[in-house]
Amino acid sequence: MKSKLVYLSGFILLSLTSFSQSISSSPYSLYGVGSLYDADFGVIPSIGSSGMALPSDTFINNLNPASLGYLPQNHFMFDIGGKAIGTTYQNSSKSETRNNFQFSHIAFAFPVTKNSGFSVALKPYSSSAFKISNLKLPIENSQDYYYLTATGSGGLNNFDFSYGYRFGKKLSVGASAALLFGSTNDSRSFLIMNSVTNIQKKTNYNGLRATLGAQYKIDSTLTVATTFKMPTQIKASKVQTVQTIADDVVTVVESNVASDTDDYYMPLEMGIGISKRFKNNVNMTLDYEKSLWNNTNQSELYGDFVNQDRFALGFTYSTKKNVRKYWDRIQYATGVNFDTGYLEVDGKRVNNASVSFGLSLPLENTYSALHISYSYGQKGSISNNLIKENYHKLSLNLSLDGIWFVKRKID
Repeated sequence: MKSKLVYLSGFILLSLTSFSQSISSSPYSLYGVGSLYDADFGVIPSIGSSGMALPSDTFINNLNPASLGYLPQNHFMFDIGGKAIGTTYQNSSKSETRNNFQFSHIAFAFPVTKNSGFSVALKPYSSSAFKISNLKLPIENSQDYYYLTATGSGGLNNFDFSYGYRFGKKLSVGASAALLFGSTNDSRSFLIMNSVTNIQKKTNYNGLRATLGAQYKIDSTLTVATTFKMPTQIKASKVQTVQTIADDVVTVVESNVASDTDDYYMPLEMGIGISKRFKNNVNMTLDYEKSLWNNTNQSELYGDFVNQDRFALGFTYSTKKNVRKYWDRIQYATGVNFDTGYLEVDGKRVNNASVSFGLSLPLENTYSALHISYSYGQKGSISNNLIKENYHKLSLNLSLDGIWFVKRKID
């Protein structure tokens, strides 16, 4: 046990160190507060990021706070994870490959009463790490072009508290309060004719967001669920430096000038999900989520925010022929995910599609398990001068379960 705690402490330290670094390199993180991050717990990455209707009985389900109403008594659950991602970026003329490791999350949960549970989680919300060189863009209402070079880093973090309560054996409801905070650093150069304009900007963000959820067991094999992520306003302020260079003459327009900037608006997001267990130890999860980005009335210089649809489908299977045999306790999983995206660039949606496979390897005789998943996906497209991302993702989630507050029967 002591050695396990040493290894766990080292893993936590490594993860928290990685957490403070840039966690993505997508060119689409140029928009807004960056690319939104899929920090999924437990087995969820293996089943296409579905699972809104799953209970938190063997792992912490971060997709629905209502799941905490099913936390087992006297159990303390801990979840930590990371991702290794290899991405190839393609446009009509060239391609480039980048690899990185990303911290995913750290969370713990425990029952408050026999019908309720509480959790705390820290995870990335978005990443604004990008690098773009000499991108040719048209000047609006003109036949001319300009060239953009841009680099960025940072993003938002999500620190949330969740509580779920179960009424009887069928209905559970829950709520989460998330603190979103962080900053982005953005450096851009615009080359027009023989003139260069350099803008360096640091933007700080902070705000609160609430999530409501419910789960209802129709029978012992079928559960339906719903979630509502409330719209909210994320406050923003910036410090900016602007200079121009023309005919080798440098002119400083602004130097570290602090000011307010446009706040960032999170949309109303509504989701429904089902979980269906079959007699042959197969479980199916199906989720649909709608995000009303149009209602935020936000736009970007290079694109627009549009309503988003997300579909996720997953299956798990375990033989459970003999629970004393290790190989019979392994759980196998697969899933698919399709996301229409919330960005539209030059009239083209930046959508995302992926397929995933995974294993859940049990540890000892508790609910503890190591969840390993592999995903392959594509984001964006080559048409309309966009960039297509082909990515391979390996996710490792360690779910630990401890039994607390139980009196010893034998001294």
